[in-house]
Amino acid sequence: MVRLLLADDDARLSDLIKEYFDGEGYEVAHAWNGREALELMSVDMPDIIILDVMMPELDGFETLKQIRNKSAVPVIMLTAKGDDIDRILGLEMGADDYLSKPFNPRELLARIKAILRRASQEREDDPTADIDLSGVLLRRKDRTVYLEGELVELTTSEYTLLECMLMAPGQVLTKQELSEKALGRKLTMYDRSLDMHISNLRKKIGNLETGDPRIKTVRGVGYIFVSNEQSA
Repeated sequence: MVRLLLADDDARLSDLIKEYFDGEGYEVAHAWNGREALELMSVDMPDIIILDVMMPELDGFETLKQIRNKSAVPVIMLTAKGDDIDRILGLEMGADDYLSKPFNPRELLARIKAILRRASQEREDDPTADIDLSGVLLRRKDRTVYLEGELVELTTSEYTLLECMLMAPGQVLTKQELSEKALGRKLTMYDRSLDMHISNLRKKIGNLETGDPRIKTVRGVGYIFVSNEQSA
């Protein structure tokens, strides 16, 4: 049974989500604010967290920051409709996805399934098939990433994006392709989540010895992982 932690102070919405996901076979724990969510996490780590931005005592952003200090558990942020700043900030801080209120519970379920499916597929990969390229070592056995021997903390989405690109070094991967493979959904016109995840990933894995970025933008098309040999 999938364990879901919902942090939201909206009683009506929380009851609706809990009732819906109970019916889908999920085990749902509810917290009224970020502080309660962190306390519940310390007792029983969930499989995924649904985190509202606007909450009393400890808001969603500060809660996400503290979550990322200790765990890469997938997080979906709930934001106000049309509030691009909240969406971008959440993704920059390490959220895996976001959903604007109001929303259909079926869409939230689809987002959750996509994230958990990616994590499950990654765990089923050959545990010996590590990828070591241009100073980046991706270990599938424990889903860890090392940059020049130093551990790098990545979110689920960042890890999957990096894996996709490391499996096709030197090849241009379109935004649509990366969105479907790494985020589990088709890219829509105003969806900037993929670009934000790539931006976060770039900051974490840095540049090559030549100073060139490891992840290069191919304008109007997508992204490419550049190896040392290609940059020479």
